[in-house]
Amino acid sequence: MTTPLREPTFLILTALAREPLHGYGLITEVAELSEGRITLRPGTLYGALDRLSDDGLVAPDHEEVVDGRLRRYYRLTDEGLNVLGAETERMRRNLAAATARLKASGWAPAGGLA
Repeated sequence: MTTPLREPTFLILTALAREPLHGYGLITEVAELSEGRITLRPGTLYGALDRLSDDGLVAPDHEEVVDGRLRRYYRLTDEGLNVLGAETERMRRNLAAATARLKASGWAPAGGLA
């Protein structure tokens, strides 16, 4: 995968980097990671999980029944971990370049640049 990841996809992979999660757990984690900017709907999430599974980036981990409802947990695959790492590095390089140019221009956000 050489194209940049869309932000929801990046956040789904990021959420799964720590531990396997089920659908509602992913929806909650993505909302938290994005500070509420991204709210995944179940249909959108499961479509993304199907696509990521087809691409070999995530895989079902296990299932459990809670209150009579099936929960399927998903995990990041080794390939998913590699893609997430590569995308994180790409974004880090872009951030470093933008930060250097902003500092050179004299621009600073309220509170100063970190």
